[in-house]
Amino acid sequence: MPAAVRETPDAVVIGMGPGGEDVAGRLADAGLDVVGVDERLVGGECPYWGCIPSKIMVRSADLVGEAHRIPGMAGIARVHPDFRPVARRVREATDTWDDKVAVDRFTARGGRFLRGTARLTAPGEVTVLGPDGRETALRPRQAVVIASGSEPVAPPVPGLASTPYWTNRDLIEADELPESLLILGGGAIGLELGQAWQRLGCDVTVIEAGPRLLGREEPESSELVTRVLTTDGVSVHTGTDIVSVEYSDDRFQVRCRRGVRLSGERLLVATGRRVALDRIGAGVLGVPADARALPVDERLRVVGAPRVWAIGDVTGKGAFTHMAMYQADVAVRAILGQGGAPARYHAVPRVTFTDPEIGAVGLTEDQARAEGHVVRVATTDLATSSRGYIHGANGNAGFIKLIASGDTLLGATSAGPTGGEVLGLLALAVSARVPISELASTIWAYPTFHRAVGTAVAALG
Repeated sequence: MPAAVRETPDAVVIGMGPGGEDVAGRLADAGLDVVGVDERLVGGECPYWGCIPSKIMVRSADLVGEAHRIPGMAGIARVHPDFRPVARRVREATDTWDDKVAVDRFTARGGRFLRGTARLTAPGEVTVLGPDGRETALRPRQAVVIASGSEPVAPPVPGLASTPYWTNRDLIEADELPESLLILGGGAIGLELGQAWQRLGCDVTVIEAGPRLLGREEPESSELVTRVLTTDGVSVHTGTDIVSVEYSDDRFQVRCRRGVRLSGERLLVATGRRVALDRIGAGVLGVPADARALPVDERLRVVGAPRVWAIGDVTGKGAFTHMAMYQADVAVRAILGQGGAPARYHAVPRVTFTDPEIGAVGLTEDQARAEGHVVRVATTDLATSSRGYIHGANGNAGFIKLIASGDTLLGATSAGPTGGEVLGLLALAVSARVPISELASTIWAYPTFHRAVGTAVAALG
């Protein structure tokens, strides 16, 4: 094995996803000697397999869905979905999964990039194993920033591990649409991609062990999404435990309890993600072996490790690109001694990009009650708030739900064609703790989807 190389940069960033790349670039801009490390692609999950390519698929499928609404509304339309241009656009957007542009962007800012697997070998030391087998020991003078993200996790279903099942990465890289797709998991990833592929011509079945889809969101969101998906032709099975998975003759066979058997050409596992703390050597920081996230303070320092920061999925505060970017800003300011606001998590927004979109921020009704809040709840239908101008049957189904305590919003859900966009004003209201009395005096433009927020505020009393 080649002799190890030892270097002493100012900072080392483990994981060059959106948050890690932002931290590394900004520290380099500040004049620090920064080494960014990643074993995969600079930019991470979001631009190559997550946010960007998945939304290309979703947007393409939305066009198909919208075209199907033309009959009876605006004329006659015959729709023939074609997956090939969708796959081509995904390849173009990801540079066919090549990160040269991203690497050059970082190094142009003065940073240095190492391709390899990074592991903490001491509280202030990172050892990188490169693809050529060479080890580089990095002992930064100022900071280690852990932004190593998360990875898909498969449930311990008998037989599953020995099959060629897909994760979201395999699905995004697909060149052809299979005849049928089974999806394990009724969360955001499974539902977004499942609805998109159904609309693009694939026969999709969603299997969820929990009692409802989008189990972490409001029950009203689950009901709406289930109704829309089944209308689109997606087969939905909730409360369905899987007994075993087999693969033979180019097909997957899923056997469920109560004798249900499901078959499909492909199988997507979308049951969640995990943070692989063991792979990055978190134990040297005193983190328990069974920990699910790194404990961090309000400045994103890892508790008990003064010169180590963590951002993104590894902190357990939400596996969202916007969370990583938010935490990146807090961490950079802390490392550079710039002060500013500490991290706060009472108003974390989240959007499921189904059609209709499900946007939510803060606490759900059940969470608020579990925390002991005395709550008031108001829900209004988009059609009702618009006095019939907007009609759910025309593809504009949705609602606004507000959770309040005293004169403050604790949480909100915005479901509808632009649910994620309308969520912006609700996220601001929850984040800034805008008094409900102030929201009640706001003038809402008519006829808009966001006008339903005013109707819901009035219903809070």
